Amino acid sequence: MKTMKGPAIFLAQFGGDEPPFNSLKSVSEWAAGHGYKGIQLPSWDGNLIDLAKAADSKTYCDELIGTCREAGVEITDLSTHLQGQLVAVHPAYDEAFDGFAAPEVRGNPKARQEWAVDQMMMAAKASANMGFKSHVSFPGALAFPYLYPWPQRPAGLIETAFDELAKRWRPILDAFDEADCDVGYEIHPGEDIFDGTTFEMFLERLDNHPRCQINYDPSHFLLQQLDYLDFIDIYHERICAFHVKDAEFNPTGRQGVYSGYAPWVERAARFRSLGDGQVDFPAIFSKLAQYDYDSWAVIEWECALKHPEQGAAEGAPFIEAHIIQVTDKAFDDFADGGTDEAANRRMLGI
Repeated sequence: MKTMKGPAIFLAQFGGDEPPFNSLKSVSEWAAGHGYKGIQLPSWDGNLIDLAKAADSKTYCDELIGTCREAGVEITDLSTHLQGQLVAVHPAYDEAFDGFAAPEVRGNPKARQEWAVDQMMMAAKASANMGFKSHVSFPGALAFPYLYPWPQRPAGLIETAFDELAKRWRPILDAFDEADCDVGYEIHPGEDIFDGTTFEMFLERLDNHPRCQINYDPSHFLLQQLDYLDFIDIYHERICAFHVKDAEFNPTGRQGVYSGYAPWVERAARFRSLGDGQVDFPAIFSKLAQYDYDSWAVIEWECALKHPEQGAAEGAPFIEAHIIQVTDKAFDDFADGGTDEAANRRMLGI
């Protein structure tokens, strides 16, 4: 049995131009000061990493790793959530997602998509240079506007969308295979892959590509009322990353799962800081330990109420308390009678 690593923190929600979040050294010291042992780097944050340089130079990658270790943390892996999102964008979202891209490709969907693919290819090379075995990203969305359609969808629309999604991702996954690194997709409403069924649709079209993996985040499953524990039983062999994020679902006579037009604080379904929501983390950590998950437990802080600094300060001890140090012996070994095969046969009367 194996013990997972952690606690670690995803820095996407904390990055900025003010100290300590404006340099890798200072944010690493900040994270270590809160008790974190790892940081997950958003690869689009130029204050923390130059992705193109990381793809081209192992020496530069070694310097990044050394800066973090000197501060007391490890880099767990890289995130390309924003770039992965742009691999597949439905035209309805063109303007909204343009801000994720480099200025020179905004307003040009074809150029933006090519830029996103290039970013993913660089992330694969950077991951190889850093020796990472996992990577986290979004898959993007072509079909999501038709999730709950009126009028009804034309026959074949979803199948065509997933065919195209797989076609765009296959060469990226091949590049990550060359880098010996898995891609953990965050299964998330707003993406075409938002539950187990859609993940299977994607995986089937990729011929069960070995690098097509899952970044497990129970908060997104609780908000859509999916059994997030059974999900681990079904897909544990594909889980390569773990975002520790809490959420709550409190339906009323006025709203339920589809309450997204309301502000976050007023929604029936909303994200919460660790320990403030309804996710059964003891059961999740037990399930992952049962299936020998040995990668990182990474907090992704999102909350409609609590300040991020408080959420970060509370997150490390919360994760630390839930990581199960797996046992190397059975609890009833003290009663072992030391029998052999002959004794076993005698006990069975054979």
